[in-house]
Amino acid sequence: MRIYFFGGAGEVTGSMHMIEVNGKRILMDCGLYQGHREEANRLNRNLPFAPRNVDVMLLSHAHIDHSGNIPSLCKNYDGDIVSTLATRDLCAVMLMDSAHIQEKDAEFFNKKIAKNPEDEITPVYNYDDVSKCLEQFIAINYGRPYRLADGVTLTFHDAGHVLGSSVAVLDIQENGKTYRLVYSGDLGRKQIPILNDPTLISGADIMLLESTYGNRVHDPIEIADNHLAEAVHAIYERKGKLIIPTFALERTQEILYSFHKLLKTGRIPRLPVYVDSPLAIKVTDIFRLHPECFDEEILSLFENREDPFDFPELQMVRSKEESQGLNEESGPMVILSASGMCEGGRILHHLRNNISDPNNMILIVGYQAKHTLGRRIVERQPRVRIFGLEHDLEAEVRIINAYSGHADKNGLDAFALASKDTLQKLFLVHGESDQSEAMAERLRGQGIREVRVPQRGEYVDL
Repeated sequence: MRIYFFGGAGEVTGSMHMIEVNGKRILMDCGLYQGHREEANRLNRNLPFAPRNVDVMLLSHAHIDHSGNIPSLCKNYDGDIVSTLATRDLCAVMLMDSAHIQEKDAEFFNKKIAKNPEDEITPVYNYDDVSKCLEQFIAINYGRPYRLADGVTLTFHDAGHVLGSSVAVLDIQENGKTYRLVYSGDLGRKQIPILNDPTLISGADIMLLESTYGNRVHDPIEIADNHLAEAVHAIYERKGKLIIPTFALERTQEILYSFHKLLKTGRIPRLPVYVDSPLAIKVTDIFRLHPECFDEEILSLFENREDPFDFPELQMVRSKEESQGLNEESGPMVILSASGMCEGGRILHHLRNNISDPNNMILIVGYQAKHTLGRRIVERQPRVRIFGLEHDLEAEVRIINAYSGHADKNGLDAFALASKDTLQKLFLVHGESDQSEAMAERLRGQGIREVRVPQRGEYVDL
């Protein structure tokens, strides 16, 4: 058996791993790399393997850093893409949106930034590429064993990270030996709203475990609503605009549910809340189709005909004209818009128009990778570049870490230690070095036999 770490190793973007077993190549995730434009363009256009040599692919969940380069793969790959039902449904809208954003970004860059024709860019993939790859999806439910390849049985378990997210358990027979390989994808937190808790897996021999927050303890999820309420009160008093960059998948729905609860209980004043993301609107509709992913609290609301993702003050912004019209509206108001790391989409327009007004607030509610606009805002750099132009960062910046959908060090340790008695090799992926290395050292001290932090481009023979 050989494992290749093609992406999401030593970093938290572009997840992409491959297993060679029994002469077959199994690709696990195929995410877009997000970061420096030139580096991202190079990595996303040039897959580090020959797609036609892949035999089958499994997808842990629909986030773009895990699924976003599947259309590129499928230009030269005709095999199956195995995921959960909810992940398949989400990819149908999220990958189309990714193609749309790439097209619009290329159009803007070529018109406003490129100085010569040779500097112009093209999208990594287009709508036709997305349509093709969607035909290759095979959806299976949690807990259902599926023959993935010769001697390899796949079972998905709930990762509790986003709707449809999965831990992939591969039970492998090779050369007369039996292995259990576990790939966590992105692991969720216990007791977060909306979703079931992540499933702990025992009996793993080999594990690829994410380490996004491998050396951090999250704030209790219960305080997230308190911080959101404080931000709303502050923006209400100064009649400003509260700009919230949100991932269309999961974070938007979590924030909507928080607003639902805060308004229902009278903890915040009534003010307009806009969701300015066609993708987030579509994703929210998909949420309502997958009760198999919901916890008891959300299920009980639906059973009582109460929609947790809706309230009277909520307005869904669909058209470009409606979005532009928000620039002319005075506050107080709340605008939720994608993308979550401020790397594309309508959030860039709202930031461009509101970032230099000290009456406004930018509320960061999710992880911001290195080299993204979101990270530069978190770092409160005095000037930031948006659409190629410098803007003064004068708006207040607040951060709510309690919403994180990733397991913290305690959750990650618990997942790894559930297989302590059998685990032979643990590979920490999807983490920056300070988080992964600290986690590795800690788990070695807790008795895990071998813990490694692979880097992009490495492989190991087992």
